[in-house]
Amino acid sequence: MACKISNSMFICLGPSQRPIRSQTIAIHSSTASICHLKWDNLLVKGINHRKGIIPLRRNKVIQAVAVPVRPSSADSADSAEYRKQLAETYGFRQIGEPLPDNVTLKDVIDTLPRKIDDVKAWTSVLISVTSYALGIFMISKAPWYLLPLAWAWTGTAITGFFVIGHDCAHKSFSKNKLLEDIVGTLAFLPLIYPYEPWRFKHDRHHAKTNMLSEDTAWHPVWEKEFETSPFLRKAIMFGYGPFRPWMSIAHWLIWHFDLNKFRPNEVKRVKISLACVFAFMAIGWPLIIYKTGIMGWIKFWLMPWLGYHFWMSTFTMVHHTAPHIPFKHSDEWNAAQAQLNGTVHCDYPRWIEVLCHDINVHIPHHVSSRIPSYNLRAAHKSIQENWGPYLNEATWNWRLMKTIMTVCHVYDKEQNYIGFDELAPNEASPITFLKRVMPDYA
Repeated sequence: MACKISNSMFICLGPSQRPIRSQTIAIHSSTASICHLKWDNLLVKGINHRKGIIPLRRNKVIQAVAVPVRPSSADSADSAEYRKQLAETYGFRQIGEPLPDNVTLKDVIDTLPRKIDDVKAWTSVLISVTSYALGIFMISKAPWYLLPLAWAWTGTAITGFFVIGHDCAHKSFSKNKLLEDIVGTLAFLPLIYPYEPWRFKHDRHHAKTNMLSEDTAWHPVWEKEFETSPFLRKAIMFGYGPFRPWMSIAHWLIWHFDLNKFRPNEVKRVKISLACVFAFMAIGWPLIIYKTGIMGWIKFWLMPWLGYHFWMSTFTMVHHTAPHIPFKHSDEWNAAQAQLNGTVHCDYPRWIEVLCHDINVHIPHHVSSRIPSYNLRAAHKSIQENWGPYLNEATWNWRLMKTIMTVCHVYDKEQNYIGFDELAPNEASPITFLKRVMPDYA
């Protein structure tokens, strides 16, 4: 989309999100739809960022992001057209209607399959063990120039181990709860993930999904946190910008090894899990180094582990992060809206979905976490039949990732998110870099 600008006092946002002085804007869009502009908000931004205003010559064409303004809710046809425009802008296949306040989570859960099947559960284990073993074999035989492909396969395969442990933590792997805890602990060990600490924190994520402060997964940056110091501001920009596909490493370190973050009745189980992880590191890592050297440790363990964290980070941010999906304070939060309306279903290449046991089919998992991974597709089909208009759906694409990584930053009650480059345009080089280099096609 481009804006053709003549002399005036109108304000629009360019690709760096900095205010620009102009007068008349003719919008050229790839769709036949009409884009509406938020006059009040844009004028306020112009006042708040006078230092960012720059003069332009007549008739200069710039690339701009123009987000449609929500039409009157009384006109359903316009509202549908608005959501269609917004979906194209953000890289979604569908953006759902707001879920009515009177719909409860039980209304949705009652329609879903949740039966545990031991054969299917152990089949998923077989798939992960086999695909991981194949990945290790490929790493051992691949010439250096094919190693990235072998690492990508192995990192994706080991993500399947996480999904198996994930099912165990939700008590959806087996009817034998002791067996679930054993399998979950073992599945997490190669990832250096302590099973019980993760389970306790993840349960709170499900109970408080998209709730400000209380959600233990990622949530928007607070503006006061962003303004704490120049060093922290730059670190946050890199973390929520270029390094976002690996931010789960920081989350792993911060949330899972500090005993002070857990309730007294949880600490004993947390200590057992930590002991298992440290024992694996103390025995497994030296064995790898003894057999293959330090470069072998990097080649066979570290690189696939980084591949796993790419998927861990990507799945997490795509599932719950979009400019139109709000995080809310506890007094405004609605469980059904957060789990059904605030969770994203995203399709990936089929080999990724197979190795990761359909963790991307995420809406039914948030509606009821007791649904096993092998039943998620059937559950999603049921949800589509009964609640289809309210779903947010996408196919993994560059525009979707670019939107998340360059727009979804600092919490704002009215807009949901404000980009770093709006708040600190002169310091936002990591974000302007992403806007410049990341493709925009969906």
